[in-house]
Amino acid sequence: MIHAKREKQLSKQMSFVLRHRPEAYGIVLDPEDGSCLLQELVQALSVHGDVGEVTEHEVRDVVAHSDKQRFEINGERIRARYGHSSPEVQYAAATPPAVLYHGTAEAFWDIIHVEGLKPMGRQYVHLSASTEFAALAGRRKGKLLMLRIDAVAAAQDDVLFYDAGHDVWLAHHIPAAYIQREESL
Repeated sequence: MIHAKREKQLSKQMSFVLRHRPEAYGIVLDPEDGSCLLQELVQALSVHGDVGEVTEHEVRDVVAHSDKQRFEINGERIRARYGHSSPEVQYAAATPPAVLYHGTAEAFWDIIHVEGLKPMGRQYVHLSASTEFAALAGRRKGKLLMLRIDAVAAAQDDVLFYDAGHDVWLAHHIPAAYIQREESL
């Protein structure tokens, strides 16, 4: 197991490469699933990153211990599950659970209540099938506000949902009509 500080630094670098700027590290992501070869990422982080020499074992530790399950290794390939700012990574539409959650800051409720949830500089709005995961994301932004999404009604009205794995769901926009404050947390 790697030291917590190095794990956090490495996780941030991996997020930058796999979610936002692979080209800055000389990596081309597979357009179908957003993956690259694990060894290619290890080498790119070692050469271009600011965390020094990186090993495959360290990258695997980051993937295994990520509280938000940002990354996935499948065979010899690695990818970020969600959070891409690049429009090249696409997901297949899927049927969501009846209810999804989104954690955010209380300060944003007035806007969300009118405009709904928007990607805000990302490709998708991030949602969760569990309140635990949504709370993890929401607490970073201020006093936690948990939102409950009526995914069944939204899907019936042609809102598309995408399954990113590990209880993470994505959508381009969630109209305000399908959002309620979750008061029982």
